[in-house]
Amino acid sequence: MDSIVPQGNILRGTITPPCSKSYAQRALAAALLASGRTTLRGIELCRDTRSAIAAIEALGAKVEIINENTVTIEGGLKPRTDSLNVGESGLAARLFTPIAALSDRRICIAGEGTLLHRPMSMMIGPLQELGVELRDGGGRLPIEVCGPIRGGRVRVDGSMSSQFVTGLLIALPLAQSDTTIEVHGAVSTPYIDMTLETLERFGVEVMYNDGDYSQFYIEGGQQYKAIDYTIESDWSAAAMIMVAAAIAGQVCITNLSTLSRQADTAICRALERAGASLVIEENAITVTHRNLEAFTFDATHCPDLFPALVALAAASKGVSTIRGIERLRGKESDRGEVLREEYAKLGIEIELDYDENVMRVVGGDVTAAKVDSHDDHRIAMSLAVTGLRLEDELEINNRECVAKSYPSFFDDIAQLKIAKSE
Repeated sequence: MDSIVPQGNILRGTITPPCSKSYAQRALAAALLASGRTTLRGIELCRDTRSAIAAIEALGAKVEIINENTVTIEGGLKPRTDSLNVGESGLAARLFTPIAALSDRRICIAGEGTLLHRPMSMMIGPLQELGVELRDGGGRLPIEVCGPIRGGRVRVDGSMSSQFVTGLLIALPLAQSDTTIEVHGAVSTPYIDMTLETLERFGVEVMYNDGDYSQFYIEGGQQYKAIDYTIESDWSAAAMIMVAAAIAGQVCITNLSTLSRQADTAICRALERAGASLVIEENAITVTHRNLEAFTFDATHCPDLFPALVALAAASKGVSTIRGIERLRGKESDRGEVLREEYAKLGIEIELDYDENVMRVVGGDVTAAKVDSHDDHRIAMSLAVTGLRLEDELEINNRECVAKSYPSFFDDIAQLKIAKSE
C-alpha cells in the first residue's frame, strides 16, 4: 500500500523544531540553584516552559525574557510564596517538588487540567524517608512539602517515570548530607542521561556506574555554577514533522543531532524500518516519502513517540507492532485508549494487548471524521499528521492544546504546504 496524499498536502521545505522542553526545564531548575546569572538561548516559550519559569520565579529566581528565544536567570533558592503552580507539566511537578523541599518553608505544589489526574505517588515515601514533612492528595496533586530535605539512603520506584529521579538528582546535591539513591525498575533512562548531562554542564557531580541506572551517589553541599547554554531542538517535536515527511513529501529538519541524549532520537530507527528515506547530516536530517511497510518497534524507553509512531503505522502496509503500552496510562490522557478511539473514527484499527504489552496498528486508508485531541498535545499532532492523507483539513477538537509543547506546529505544517505550492 502506498499512501496517496492529496496534492495540496504534499510537504516540501525546511523546518527548525522548537527547543527541547525537557532540556529547557532541567536547565531552568539548575539555573535557579546556581549562584550568578545563567543565560539560556534557543529556548521556546511553550506552555510547559512558561510553567517552569513561573515555578523558579516563585522559588526565588529573577527571570528576564530578553527575546522570544533567550532568557537570563539570576539564581538563588529563596521561596517567595507558599504556593507553586506547575500548570499541566508532569515533569515540572516531579522536578520542583524535591527542589521546593530543600527549603524549610511549607510549600504547596499544585497543578491544572490533566495533571491533576496523573500519578504522583512515587514521590511520597522517598521524600518522607529523606526527612520531608509531606501532605498529599491521595497520591496526586496538590502536595505540600516542608524541608529541608536531608541526605541518606533512599529507594525509588522508577518503573512509572524517570521524572522524579530527575527531581532528586537535581535537588540532592544541595542537601547537607550525602545521598545514595537506589532506583528499582528504571524506565525512560535516556531522560536520566539528559539530567546527568545537565548537572555536568552546571558543575555538579553525580557518581553512578555507566549504563546502570540502579544506584546513584550524590555528595551533599555542592554548588551549581551559572553558565551560558544554547538548548538543542526537541526530538519529540521533530518526530512529528519527520513522520509527516515520510507520509507526505520531503522535509529537512535542522538543529538536530543523532548524537543527542534525547530518547526520541529513536524515531530514526522506526522510520528506517518503515522504509522512509533518511539523509543524516551533522546538524540536519532530511526525510523523504517512500512506500511504507509495517514495522516492529519497542517504545518502552521513549513513550512520547507513540502518537507519532501510530501515525506512521497507520500509513504503512500491514500490521505494525509497538511495544511499551504500559507506559501510556500516566500521560496527559490514557494515550493507548485515546489513540485507539480516535483512529477508529478515521477507519484505522488499533489493538491494545496489555498481556503482551503491545499495540498493533493495521495500516490502511483513512476516512474523514471529526476527532478529539482529549486535551493532549501529542494526540492532536498525531491526528493532524494522519489528516495530511485526506483531501480536506481534518477537524480536530481543541487542537490549540499543541501550545503545551509546540505552539507553532500548525503554522509549520502550513508553511511546508505553502513551500510546495510556490
